[in-house]
Amino acid sequence: MRTSSFCSDGSCVGVAIGADGVRVVDTKTDGALSFTASEWAAFVAGVKAGEFDLP
Repeated sequence: MRTSSFCSDGSCVGVAIGADGVRVVDTKTDGALSFTASEWAAFVAGVKAGEFDLP
């Protein structure tokens, strides 16, 4: 699992990439979201394109 480089106080986000897709984990609660590889690729493309930038 990769953890955000912005993690400093234990409130972290981790990403685990596996054969069945991608899991995004909240390290405080162990809650997780699961995505297929194509869903994750679309999300990353949106982030790179600035679609989620704050106004």
